[in-house]
Amino acid sequence: MIETKTAHSVRRIGRLVIIMVVLLLTGLPLAVWLDVDALSRTALGRQAHDMSSLISSIRGYYASNVVGRIQAAHASGIGQETVLSHNYAAIPGAIPIPATLSLELGDVIREQQANITYRFVSDLPFKNRAPHNLDAFENAALTALRADAQQTLTDLTRAGLTNTLRLVTPVIMGAACVACHNSHPESPKTDWKVGDVRGIQEVIIRQPLASNIFAFKFLLAYFVLMAAFGAIVILLQKRQTATIRAVNRELESTNDFLAAISLKISRYLSPQIYKSIFSGQKDVVVHTERKRLTIFFSDIKDFTATTERLQPEALTEMLNDYLTEMSAIALKHGGTVDKFIGDAMLVFFGDPDTHGPVEDAKACLRMAVDMQQRLGELKERWRRRGTEQPFVVRMGINTGYCNVGNFGSSDRMDYTIIGAEANLAARLQSIADGGRIVMSYETYSLVADIVIAHPLPPITMKGIPREVVPYAVEGLVDLGEGSRILSEHVTGLDLHLDLGRLEPGERSRAHSALKAAIDAIEQAGDSPARP
Repeated sequence: MIETKTAHSVRRIGRLVIIMVVLLLTGLPLAVWLDVDALSRTALGRQAHDMSSLISSIRGYYASNVVGRIQAAHASGIGQETVLSHNYAAIPGAIPIPATLSLELGDVIREQQANITYRFVSDLPFKNRAPHNLDAFENAALTALRADAQQTLTDLTRAGLTNTLRLVTPVIMGAACVACHNSHPESPKTDWKVGDVRGIQEVIIRQPLASNIFAFKFLLAYFVLMAAFGAIVILLQKRQTATIRAVNRELESTNDFLAAISLKISRYLSPQIYKSIFSGQKDVVVHTERKRLTIFFSDIKDFTATTERLQPEALTEMLNDYLTEMSAIALKHGGTVDKFIGDAMLVFFGDPDTHGPVEDAKACLRMAVDMQQRLGELKERWRRRGTEQPFVVRMGINTGYCNVGNFGSSDRMDYTIIGAEANLAARLQSIADGGRIVMSYETYSLVADIVIAHPLPPITMKGIPREVVPYAVEGLVDLGEGSRILSEHVTGLDLHLDLGRLEPGERSRAHSALKAAIDAIEQAGDSPARP
């Protein structure tokens, strides 16, 4: 799970890096484009304004220093042979008037500069000239300039990747122009005054943006390098992401394999031992400790005879069923299942987890009682399956000091207990009647407040210098009144009476059943049992 979250986090960071790189690479050409567009607009405006000022200056100079001097000479009777005319090309020795000069200068500019157009137009042309075609912008500009001749009007448009700037300035009548127009027979208006707006002078400049973009060749080269670098970073990021995914898949596969292996290994270990080893609480080394434990030992009475009566398959099924149920009860009460010795079972309390000697002993006793109760339920099930004489189990419990830990070699070891106290639990089991629980005085003294038991004759055992007084368990008593538990399991009888769990309405039913059982036993007397 941790590896999966880490892989998701790495992939999320990788995507974020890629998005940031793409945004940076996209933002750079956009910034360049905006700068180029602004530069193009500024350059167009400056170029159009300079062109208009230049032509106006030429026309003004021509009108004042050329045409004005000739007109002054004519007025004084000198130089009458020089003619001023808009149709000067048809008159030998004639020179153009300023307006004609402006028109022809515009033609020359248009021929030399394909992207520049110069127009000198008016809505009041001479009578023998073709009228000028003014578009909406030019008409509006002419009207606005006649209202205020001090302004300069512009119009910037874009068609595709080409910017077009139109700059309009007024053509203002000077003294020479007024004298010419008011006296010329073809003039449409003869009341001109100095300062009137005769028409407009328009400069139109078209500039493709591409021509400005390539002016940034070093920036473009840098952008290409950055784009290549970004592409390399993205490719490396994708490769790294693919590598991480492959590693994660391999780790997940390895983890699944290890989890399956650990699950299989756990079947051979007690859950407490498995947990302590895999959590690091215990080292897998040869090491033992001496602890006070409560040891439980159980064995199936007359198991050899039972094996002769049952088929191996049925016996295996019953034995596995029995050991599975007993192991679950041991785990429920916190016991450590040491081992299965054929049909025998060894469980101890106090290691690796302990709640103190008293609570460990009580937990062990309750476990044994629950096992006998569950065994009674299993017997009923086995009988329904065709087994006439199911298992009858004897149980022994003892409390004392044992050596517990890893025994064996560095190559193979077993987590178990050894000591005379463990052997005593097995001996106590051997003297118990079928379906009964026998415990030592050491255990009885720890659980006396919850158990009903009576002493048996003392026994001696090799390795234990003292006499051992066994106690046969008759039942359990909780702290509450009327909570007595009676348990009796022998061939032909399976009794587990828990008064604390009986409802008031069920007690009369139990009483009737027990009375009927007693009557049946009394009527049978000493009749021999069925073979």
